[in-house]
Formats: sequence, structure tokens, C-alpha cells
Amino acid sequence: MNFIQTELKDAFIIELEKKQDSRGFFARSFCAQEFMTHGLRPKVAQCNVSFNYKKGTLRGMHYQLSPAAETKLIRCTKGAIYDVIIDMRPESPTFLSHIGVELTAGNHRALYVPEMFAHGYQALTDDAEVVYQVGEFYTPGYERGLRYDDPFFNIEWPLEVAEISEKDLNWPLLSMMPVGSASL
Repeated sequence: MNFIQTELKDAFIIELEKKQDSRGFFARSFCAQEFMTHGLRPKVAQCNVSFNYKKGTLRGMHYQLSPAAETKLIRCTKGAIYDVIIDMRPESPTFLSHIGVELTAGNHRALYVPEMFAHGYQALTDDAEVVYQVGEFYTPGYERGLRYDDPFFNIEWPLEVAEISEKDLNWPLLSMMPVGSASL
């Protein structure tokens, strides 16, 4: 695997190191030892699949507070998505900064999302499928989120939003959240 540090501290794009021949290729997509070598947390508590019928579907921006803060390893296994993460760690030099990465079934890239990063994505194709390896169990009482269209972040989503859940539409704007509170 090739680990590519993003502009956000501790967040990595992970590319497969393919061994190819006439049959196709073989590659390791996860190795706890290699993750630890790069200072990443390799724990996997859950694996989730998200399927999106329509291009333009948006999911996010979600994160969980400690002690249930999640790491995620995100991979698009069918179609394409635009994946966005926001650093929500007040002590981080990249606090409140975000990046977007295109993950496709064809580019085989994954995105490692550290704890306390808000995460969301938009399907760029119909029938987009996403697989998550998650480092903690989903714990509703610790779940938080941000509005996908918060003017503070000014995220440039590639498509008009075609589908979004009521919950994701109703996350608060950052300006409405108490500064320094546990709700961040």
C-alpha cells in the first residue's frame, strides 16, 4: 500500500500497490502492521456498506465524540463518490480545515479518516457503493454532525444534491454550536 499524507494532519489517501499479471491484479487493501508504521489506528470494530441509487445523493457530515470517536477507512467499490472530511480536533493545526477526494471503483483508492473528523460524501454516479471499515461501534448518543452546506466551510460539492436525509438536512451550522463545548 502507498500512504499519501493529505493536507489535513493524520488523514491519508491509501493507494493499492498492485501485483499485476494476465489474470488481473492482487493487492493488500488493509494491513494493521503497515497502518501502525504510519501512526494510524488499525482497529476495525465494524464494516459497513452504503449503497446509493441516485447520482447526487449526499450523506454527511458525521462524526462521533470520545469515548466513541471513530476512525474510518472509506473505499468506493462500485461507481464513484466525492468524499469530504473536516478536522474537528481543536488541538490540531488543521482544525476546521477540509479536503475532498474522488474515490472510484476504478482508481481503487481509500481514504483514512482519523478520529474526530466529520465525514460525508456525494455519489457521482447512480448505484454508487461505499465500504467503510470503522474503528468503533456506532453509538448514537455520541453522534454529531455538521450541515453539508455550512457557509463557514464552503464545501464545493460537484453536483446538485439529489437526495439527502432529514437528519443530514437538520445538522446545525458551525456558528450555532457553542464554542469549546463537548457538542463540537
